[in-house]
This record gives sequence, C-alpha cells and structure tokens, in this order.
Amino acid sequence: MTQTKPKKTTAKSRTKKGPALLPPAAVKEVFARMHAIEPEPKGELEHVNPFTLLVAVVLSAQATDAGVNKATRPLFAMVTTPQQMVDLGEDRLREIIKTIGLFRTKAKNVIALSQQLLRDHQGEVPADRDALEKLPGVGRKTANVVMNMAFGQPTMAVDTHVFRVSNRLHLAIGKTPLAIEQGLEKVIPAEYALHAHHWLILHGRYLCKARSPECWRCPLTDLCPFEPKTQSKSA
Repeated sequence: MTQTKPKKTTAKSRTKKGPALLPPAAVKEVFARMHAIEPEPKGELEHVNPFTLLVAVVLSAQATDAGVNKATRPLFAMVTTPQQMVDLGEDRLREIIKTIGLFRTKAKNVIALSQQLLRDHQGEVPADRDALEKLPGVGRKTANVVMNMAFGQPTMAVDTHVFRVSNRLHLAIGKTPLAIEQGLEKVIPAEYALHAHHWLILHGRYLCKARSPECWRCPLTDLCPFEPKTQSKSA
C-alpha cells in the first residue's frame, strides 16, 4: 500500500495562537479577591440621579473624574433635571464647565441630549442601550456606565483602565474596547458581573497603572501573567 506523505506545513498555512486566557478558576479567584477587598465598589463621578450621572459621564470623556466633579458640584447644585438644564442654557453651562477639556462641544451635547430626553422620553433617562446611544454625545461606553450604575444592569464599560487590566491579566485579550467587552462578558462569573467593571477600573487606576504598575503590592500578582513584574523602588 502506498502511503500518502503528509503535506508540509508552510508559513502561510500555520495558525498563530495568541496568549492563553486565564483559566476559569483563576478568573473567579481574581474577582473573589477584588470582592473581598471592596465588596461594594462605587464609581467616582459624583451625581444625584440618573440624569446627573448621564451628564457627568458625557463630561468625563478625555477628562479626569476629579476634574469633572470639581465642575459639576456647582452645576448639580442648580440643575438636576433635563428641563432645568435646558433652562440654564448652553452659554451658562459652557461657563460652568470651562475647566473641562472639550467643554464647548460637551456643553452643546448636554443641552441637546436634555432636549431629546424631554422630547422623546418624558424627561427620563432610558435604561436601554440603543435609546441611550441615540442621545448626543453618548457612545457605547457611556451607555454601559449609565445602565450599570443607574439601573443595576451587569454591563461592561471598557475604558482605558479596563482595557489595560484585561489584557495584562488575560481575562480578555483584544485590540478594541468592544472585543474586550465581549470577552469579559463570556468569562466573568455571574455573581461578580454587576461590579466587575468598577473593580477593574479601580485596579487599573490605582495599582495596574499604564507606565508603572505597582506589582509589588498587587493582590493578584500570583495569578497575573504580565511580565516583567515591577519591584518596589525601596526594595
């Protein structure tokens, strides 16, 4: 019997395997530890209701939460509803938020979304992603934040911190926020889904920093495949 020789594997036919995802047991342990440290994580944007949360998140694009809070404290002392925002007007709003980056565009969007809420939603913030994304200045990440924080839905808002931490920990690996969002939704245990994006944001903001991750004091270092691990400067 003539044996058929196996075809040679060419460079073109080879498939490249990416980094392995963290095993399910390790993923669960990551969030169990985060839960043990901070059982009820909170977003750092100050707000008093779903509308002010929506406004704060829109204003936070390319700005720090601390900078947004500084501007919104006097704003939310006067304005807590879409009608009050429309009555305030774009000029006065622009003056109040002028310390925030892109304040002119953001002021225009906040007034426009307030008008749209009044026109299409009886002045209420919708709990639906599609409806939220139709509002001026609202993208997928903003919609996910509002759905999670205002309405208790287990959405995954992927900002720069969530993106970085997910890739470093191999919770989800991807090149776009949407890829990371979808990857995280597949692997995060249901019991941790509601608070998962807050834990990841806080972890990235205060420990797993972009340029100088503080691996030496990280509670996840034994689970994390990121290399090289950083050492304390005092060590």
